[in-house]
Amino acid sequence: MRPADRPILVVDDDDIGVQTVRRALQELRVPNPVVGCHNGEEALNYLRDSSRPRPTIILLDLNMPVMNGIEFLRIVKEDEQLRQHPVVILTTSTEQQDKTDSFQFSVAGYMAKPMDYRQFIQIMRHIDQYWTSSELP
Repeated sequence: MRPADRPILVVDDDDIGVQTVRRALQELRVPNPVVGCHNGEEALNYLRDSSRPRPTIILLDLNMPVMNGIEFLRIVKEDEQLRQHPVVILTTSTEQQDKTDSFQFSVAGYMAKPMDYRQFIQIMRHIDQYWTSSELP
């Protein structure tokens, strides 16, 4: 069961993408706050700031400036303090190499963002069901 007071960290350079996740989760009545970071570097700073609450899950886009999703994953999964955070890729990329690279860094899942909002709601519902039924540290 997810702790409702822990945020969902959305790492996506597109503000509309973050807002779409926030709106979908509100529609699904997910009580967790959503925190957005524009790139991997910003997300690492968030995760390493001990004054900030630990996220219950990280939703990660791959195609971002400054530090992309794969670079972020590499650093997170090599860091003993950060590696336990569950990461689900939520991206427009359907490239096989992106999928392969992501799973090499032990992601919890890989979801392609559909263009249709109703389909996006279904993706978010699946993510919610996954992490609410998973036993998290």
